[in-house]
Amino acid sequence: MGVRRHKEYVWIHCVLFLCLCDWSASQLSYSISEEVNKGTVVGNIAKDLNLNVQELETRDLRIVSSYSKKYFDVNSRTGNLFVDERIDREELCPNTAQCSLRIQAVLSNPMNVHRIEVNILDINDNSPEFTEKSHWLNISESLSTGERYLLPIAVDADTGSNSVKTYKLSQNEHFSLDVQSGGEHGVSAELVLQKALDREKQSVITLLLTAVDGGKPARSGTLQIRVNVIDSNDNAPIFSKTLYKARVCENTAQGSMVIKLNATDLDEGMNSKIIYSLIKRGNIDPSNIFGLNSETGEITVKGNLDYEETPAYEVRVQAMDQGHSPRSAHAKLLIEVTDVNDNAPEISVTSLMTPVKEDAELGTIVALVTVSDKDGGNNGVTNCKVMGSVPFKLKSNYKNDYSLVVDGPLDRENTSVYNVTITATDEGSPPLSSIRVITVHVSDVNDNAPRFMEPVINIYVKENSPTGSVIYTINALDPDLDSNAKVTYTLLDSFPRNIPISSILNINSETGDIVSLQSFNYEDMKTFQFKVQATDSGVPPLSSNVTVNVFILDENDNNPAILAPYSEHGSVNSESIPYSAEAGYFVAKIRAVDADSGYNALLSYHLSEPKGNNLFRIGTSSGEIRTKRRMSDNDLKTHPLVVLVSDNGEPSLSATVSIDVVVVESTADIQTQFRHVPVKEESFSDLNLYLLIAIVSVSVIFLLSLISLIAVKCHRTDSFSRYSAPMITTHPDGSWSYSKATQQYDVCFSSDTMKSDMVVFPAQFPPVDGELISINGGDTFTRTQTLPSKEKVG
Repeated sequence: MGVRRHKEYVWIHCVLFLCLCDWSASQLSYSISEEVNKGTVVGNIAKDLNLNVQELETRDLRIVSSYSKKYFDVNSRTGNLFVDERIDREELCPNTAQCSLRIQAVLSNPMNVHRIEVNILDINDNSPEFTEKSHWLNISESLSTGERYLLPIAVDADTGSNSVKTYKLSQNEHFSLDVQSGGEHGVSAELVLQKALDREKQSVITLLLTAVDGGKPARSGTLQIRVNVIDSNDNAPIFSKTLYKARVCENTAQGSMVIKLNATDLDEGMNSKIIYSLIKRGNIDPSNIFGLNSETGEITVKGNLDYEETPAYEVRVQAMDQGHSPRSAHAKLLIEVTDVNDNAPEISVTSLMTPVKEDAELGTIVALVTVSDKDGGNNGVTNCKVMGSVPFKLKSNYKNDYSLVVDGPLDRENTSVYNVTITATDEGSPPLSSIRVITVHVSDVNDNAPRFMEPVINIYVKENSPTGSVIYTINALDPDLDSNAKVTYTLLDSFPRNIPISSILNINSETGDIVSLQSFNYEDMKTFQFKVQATDSGVPPLSSNVTVNVFILDENDNNPAILAPYSEHGSVNSESIPYSAEAGYFVAKIRAVDADSGYNALLSYHLSEPKGNNLFRIGTSSGEIRTKRRMSDNDLKTHPLVVLVSDNGEPSLSATVSIDVVVVESTADIQTQFRHVPVKEESFSDLNLYLLIAIVSVSVIFLLSLISLIAVKCHRTDSFSRYSAPMITTHPDGSWSYSKATQQYDVCFSSDTMKSDMVVFPAQFPPVDGELISINGGDTFTRTQTLPSKEKVG
């Protein structure tokens, strides 16, 4: 205030000074920008006032003004008006559009005063400024868009184009700026709500308002605007997760905490206070299993958990705020029940391909096996294998699916049913296991030929057996089944080959019964051989052969035949002995043969003499008639003897011969008697012819049998091997028995005969099953018999 009064006082004195002076007033006008440097020439006063430059100094040219500062001065030598002090237009002329400095140029002698007006031109040396550093606005988040808010204006000391011309707002998504021009009153700005506010996202919005002047370059000033967003219950609670996951062991005790939920509400106060609850959906009420603390959000175990019954629970939970109009949010909670190893694996057979052919190839699928375990994790991981030594194995298909396949050769005849034991073990701790037995039946294929129990079959058939009788039943075993084991029998080649087997025997193709087609005669054919083929009904059929030896057993069907020189019953033969004959004197020898063999051909001799006649005796085996004692006068001169020749068959057959023994006085008479024995040399008798034919027949048959035996032995060395060893038996009286192969002969010698004859008896065969005759010194025989080892048919 004091400065301003001093300026007015100076200005008054100047005016008075100018009024008192004697002069003619004139005025100059100059323009200069503010803030120019000192010494800047404003103009040439001498030139502009038409003053003589040489007079300026003598007339004492000077500048006077009413301002406290000497802003201008003049060079008295040149007349140039220059700036002598810093000029600040805003300081000299605040808040005015025009600003000028009025000064006087004073000359003395005579005194002249020239008025000079210097217009101070504004430069943009001031930035717009707001009266406050920050401005607060309270705006509710519930307000709709379009709301307007008047903003403070900025002040710029500069004027004109250098004053505030516009406003700018920092980039944001909620507000825009509406700038309004007020003419000479300047410009103003309003804040317009373009997007609804959300306090929960941004409770305070900071904006920057910039005021820009029109200078070049433009200058600006800023104001920080803070928008405080007022809350409304426009936010529902939000869970920290849309999906919660938790694990709990199935043996967890009740009251144990499972998980703690967390929901937040971006609102404030009661609008953000949250209450938790479980939601019942359908028939499932999770509150029976789990408990929920409504304030803390802790979920605890309430009921019994069983992984196998329910491995997981899906629970819906709700979080609700406590605003005037409550809002809520929902989340899903998956509770996984952790398994403990309390279930053994289960083995199931989904498909069983049985029976399996015994010729099945390796890898053939027998069954499909699936292993399952209700437990989870390692407790549900199973390992499956076949126990024991069986021709099967498990082949893994996919995870717990397996194929039981053939892993070795199958033989139904050896094992028709397999009980395959499969064991499955889980990897729990401790591990649990289970066992499943699969019964696999093996079906038959025709891989076995019929088999006879023996490679050679010996059959013993009695001669004269009736035609059509079953002499033997062939039986071949086939270990296969059904049609593969159904055996049919056929007859093959025979030996001797000149005898067709079909004319002798027939075989029932189904039962194997061998039936005779004729009656056999031991004397004609003692043995023959043929083969039987057994063929099954498989496809293709298989067969095998067996050799059958048929031995004809002799029957006692032939009577003994008396050999020459004695004829049979019906004719009388005579022999003479001297009266002087001692005891044991040889009288005669009866010889007989029997076409049978064995015991049936073993002959014994007996005397049928009158009662009380004990003069003669006969060797039962030799047929020699000898005297028992010396003759006496009481003995008859002629002794009729009847010799009975009997075989040893059952029943026994016999023949008789009659001999008259004549007692003579001397040996000469005996010779005469012998000389007079009728001999028919000129012709054969019938008996001689029959005897010759019999001997030739027996010899031929024996020779053929021997040749056949040798041929068979060469062809089948083992057929009669057990009969090949000869057996010779000696007896105390000097007789011996000989047995070999298919014939046995008893050769008997008498130790007390003068006419030793050898009698040969054909024996039945085989010798091991025949009879052995031994003759002792007492002209008696003993018989040792062994039963046949083969069946005799008769």
